[in-house]
Amino acid sequence: MDLTKRDVREITMSKYFTKKSILYWIIAVLVVLIGIILAVQFKANSSSQTTTATVKTSSSSEKASSSIKKYVAGKDYKITYNNTDLIDKSTITKALDANGLNDINDLMDTSEDGGDMVKVEVYYNKDKNLLVENLFKNGHSTNEATTAVVYDLKNNQIVNSGVNYDTNYQPSWLVYTWEKLTK
Repeated sequence: MDLTKRDVREITMSKYFTKKSILYWIIAVLVVLIGIILAVQFKANSSSQTTTATVKTSSSSEKASSSIKKYVAGKDYKITYNNTDLIDKSTITKALDANGLNDINDLMDTSEDGGDMVKVEVYYNKDKNLLVENLFKNGHSTNEATTAVVYDLKNNQIVNSGVNYDTNYQPSWLVYTWEKLTK
């Protein structure tokens, strides 16, 4: 049998392994390998994301129990300023800061050491330059304040605190209201 170069090529390279088909096979193998690599990476990332989500969930629980939860104005509570022509907001805010009544987390906190307030009303006595802050505890049965704090704006200090305050401090103008909206 006399074999030519062409015959040898035909014998050694079958119909399935032409130059074009070899290129296609290489591309197919590469696509499969890339797919496997991506699948492994995706699986690794999704399991680490699950772990992260679990950690975030547990830290959110810790935040809620330690009163560091972020409350949203308009959803969890509402603040209303009235009569701002008599007294400016910054003066009210300064007095509320001095008494700790500007700490929304504490006002919303229902634990024993939290504020557990449902409402705070602040009245301005213009004649005596005082703010009378009426605090309404959550679950209190009457519509009367559970605590009242009288704050002297001139001296920047509390002059009286408690349920029964002197009627000389009787307020005249409602200037600020904080209300808890969530139950």
